[in-house]
Amino acid sequence: MRPIGGTIIAVNAPAAPQPAAPQPAPAGSPLRRLASPLAALTAVALPTAFVGLVDPNSPGHYPVCPVLQATGWWCPGCGGLRSVHALTRGDVLSALHDNVLVVALAVVFLAFWGRWVYTAVRGLPKPGFRMTGRQTVLLVVLLTLFTVLRNLPVGVGLAPPVV
Repeated sequence: MRPIGGTIIAVNAPAAPQPAAPQPAPAGSPLRRLASPLAALTAVALPTAFVGLVDPNSPGHYPVCPVLQATGWWCPGCGGLRSVHALTRGDVLSALHDNVLVVALAVVFLAFWGRWVYTAVRGLPKPGFRMTGRQTVLLVVLLTLFTVLRNLPVGVGLAPPVV
């Protein structure tokens, strides 16, 4: 405050920038923070290992796709087990031929899981996953186009081989 002509006027000085609030220390040890990503990996790895051991190319091990059985059309998931089996063997070309969407999904899963592990190790907040309405519509359109295309003569390369 300073006096001017007998009156006191308050002058607001610019506030000094406040230091950022300290981030809370990550809860628990890195191993404890990795518990959820490791549990998710286990939940995916166990069935994947089963498909890797029990060959879906041999008839009688897995049920026939009900969509294929009822309509004769390959659904978006047809060939998925064979694709996973090929991936467990390191045969990426066969996996792509059996079901390209399963290979894409595996890549997306690994990317999200890797990000989750990174944030857990660093003690950062857990990454979220949220799809907008537009992304959901885009996914449905993509699955529909994939289904139609793989059942047309022009898309025969997208259809899994007949066992």
